[in-house]
Amino acid sequence: MGLGRLQAWMLGLPTAVVYGSLALFISILHNVFLLYYVDTFVSVYKINKAAFWVGETVFLLWNSLNDPLFGWLSDRQFLSSQPWSGARLSSRAVVLARVRALGWHGPLLALSFLAFWVPWAPAGLQFLLCLCLYDGFLTLVDLHHHALLADLALSAHDRTHLNFYCSLFSAAGSLSVFASYAFWNKEDFSSFRAFCVALATGSGLGFVGATRLLRRQVEAAGRGPECPALAEDGGLCGEELLMGCQDAGGITLGQYLRQLARHRNFLWFVGMDLVQVFHCHFNSNFFPLFLEHLLSDHISLSMGSFLLGVSYVAPHLNNLYFLPLCRRWGVYAVVRGLFLLKLGLSLLMLLAGPDRPGLLCLFIASNRVFTEGTCKLLTLVVSDLVDEDLVLNHRKQAASALLFGMVALVTKPGQTFAPLLGTWLLCFYTGHDLFQQPPLTPVGSAQPWPEPPAPAPAQAPTLRQGCFYLLVLVPITCALLQLFTWSQFTLHGRRLHMVKAQRQNLSRAQTLDVKMV
Repeated sequence: MGLGRLQAWMLGLPTAVVYGSLALFISILHNVFLLYYVDTFVSVYKINKAAFWVGETVFLLWNSLNDPLFGWLSDRQFLSSQPWSGARLSSRAVVLARVRALGWHGPLLALSFLAFWVPWAPAGLQFLLCLCLYDGFLTLVDLHHHALLADLALSAHDRTHLNFYCSLFSAAGSLSVFASYAFWNKEDFSSFRAFCVALATGSGLGFVGATRLLRRQVEAAGRGPECPALAEDGGLCGEELLMGCQDAGGITLGQYLRQLARHRNFLWFVGMDLVQVFHCHFNSNFFPLFLEHLLSDHISLSMGSFLLGVSYVAPHLNNLYFLPLCRRWGVYAVVRGLFLLKLGLSLLMLLAGPDRPGLLCLFIASNRVFTEGTCKLLTLVVSDLVDEDLVLNHRKQAASALLFGMVALVTKPGQTFAPLLGTWLLCFYTGHDLFQQPPLTPVGSAQPWPEPPAPAPAQAPTLRQGCFYLLVLVPITCALLQLFTWSQFTLHGRRLHMVKAQRQNLSRAQTLDVKMV
């Protein structure tokens, strides 16, 4: 009797809560992975330098290519603009297919996460295989999870509602970073390994439970007389569409790329997002460096560790405030406001100078939090681009995962440019080469190999000044570039309403065609 009530209660959970909970099961694994995988292979498994860089190079290529590859394999059948004929495919069937994929790939992501923390092959080979396996399953999970944002709901209000719960659960998942500090010990790795086993077990079981529950809710909505609240605009309860056979009406990858090249808003968006990805990873890469050279005399090591941990949690909590603003003013206006805020704070910090530790501490933290928070909002913009792509190219079904994958293909190089350009700028301005200096020791990570001794003390002020200008001039430049590209983006206001209305009209027209058949 108690079990029946529990099942009834779980089935009664809002779809947004179940969808958002998937972000929890991703977040508890990925934050720990980001903090500790380098230190584990360098300090515990003693990987050599050549094997490390070979693994990172292969990982860079795989990380850039797998998003569009998996997106194409997932959504290529939806790309045709030919008249509908043949077998029927429903929007609900697409949602169920994505949920089933998450049910398989989520536990496999947890297993691939476990493979990092147990030595089972030579360190170089294990490093390469673990990175590629983990990133492959993470890409599959992210693509289908993001695609569901576009498939479950159409209106801006409903999508921000879904994203609200993603931010809430992601913030909860980020707490694994704080818990990991209690178990991390390079000399005795067994307790940290047990902690990772517990995380992977919870994540894998969570994926299985959440996807089963979401699948039952979608199936129940299909049998019910009315659509659930999140689907009133034609998302979850999207009607049947006619899909031709695999060879009829399909388009090639080259034709799809030419369509994207004519999609003006897509091009302006990826230009802006490339700068955003660069800035997010620049902040992550140089956060410990800025703490070391700008604030080490004013804050303790434990305070630096606390700031680093908070920087993982705060962007998600910050979005709980910004998402209601998106419902009221629109995502476009909120993102533009964040760019203006970034520019204003950076100019203020530039005028204040490097000798105000309180203001510096606030700026370093807020710069990372607001930048990461903006990245979380941009999934809503990609979902709107999915709608516009469907309308412009008269697709039989929204190719959500593929468009998310194409955005990632263009913007992921920003991850590589961030450390390369940052270290080059620092070296150009100060003559200080980070690769020729003793390692910093950021929380949960370490520089891999010992290097020659530090420069003479007389150079320290120059290095500090260089770090300060890098800290403020990079966000100023990024903000100016983004304000220009974002001003060219027209998918907001009246045009956005027109696109959503046309997508709804297409769904109604296709429903009439199905009934007539």
